[in-house]
Amino acid sequence: MENINNVTEFVFWGLSENLEVEEVCFVVFSFFYTVILLGNLLIMLTVYTGNLFKSPMYFFLNYLSFVDICYSSVTAPKMIVDLLAKSKTISYEGCMLQLFGVHFFGCTEIFILTVMAYDRYVAICRPLHYMTIMDRDKCNKMLLGTWVGGFLHSIIQVALVVQLPFCGPNEIDHYFCDVHPVLKLACTDTYVVGVVVTANSGTIALGSFVILLISYTVILVTLRKQSPDGRRKALSTCGSHIAVVIIFFGPCTFMYMRPDTTFSEDKMVALFYTVITPMLNPLIYTMRNAEVKTAMKKLWVRKVFSEKLVINNWK
Repeated sequence: MENINNVTEFVFWGLSENLEVEEVCFVVFSFFYTVILLGNLLIMLTVYTGNLFKSPMYFFLNYLSFVDICYSSVTAPKMIVDLLAKSKTISYEGCMLQLFGVHFFGCTEIFILTVMAYDRYVAICRPLHYMTIMDRDKCNKMLLGTWVGGFLHSIIQVALVVQLPFCGPNEIDHYFCDVHPVLKLACTDTYVVGVVVTANSGTIALGSFVILLISYTVILVTLRKQSPDGRRKALSTCGSHIAVVIIFFGPCTFMYMRPDTTFSEDKMVALFYTVITPMLNPLIYTMRNAEVKTAMKKLWVRKVFSEKLVINNWK
């Protein structure tokens, strides 16, 4: 039987139906998105100008910042515009692209965080072999693997949704197109698709989370044998990684490690991994990392010196 698709666009319910609340949210999330862009761009600029690329940790941190910008940009601009719009619509094609983008960049971020945990494990538990294990060629291959893994995951999610018929209704109780809210609108039985979606997303989220927990547990046990100074430096770095992992994976596990159901709290939970985590990442990594702060100070001093030089030449 041929699938019938009469839906050409979807309508978002958004974060709230209260106009005053939406106006406040517009200001708040516009500020958050600005912080995401500036903070992550500053991290990338610092890594590039501070010549930190040679360190695997900062090599992956640079791409984590890039993914954070892309990830939040898939949903945040549309959400911010819709907060002041009377009609919160998105075309069917736009919805599928947004669904692809959310899962592509979200899954890529999960894999990058996992690789960063492996990098810390090697640096702390096998320091003498660190530069051999984490050489540039292997780092490039691991980075490529994160992008390929994210692409394969998102392609599967989109392929499961596009083959479903949508013949109305077309209202999504969310602020962006995600799998579970969209599956509710399909005019066919989606039980099997829901199971596959949960298995796909849930396995990646929970599997990566377990790997991360094991990695950091081994790291913390190993730190007990190190000197107080070495322990303090390692804990400073790993502490920032652990904080990001908890903030990001907690909501992701809640959203995707469950059957094909939706809750009213989903929108608030989704804000954590689509907006809050990309915003906090630069703050967490800079406040907890002396090397990044030093590189930022050098960048600032260089900028001030260049401005003074331009002013003096102009005079």
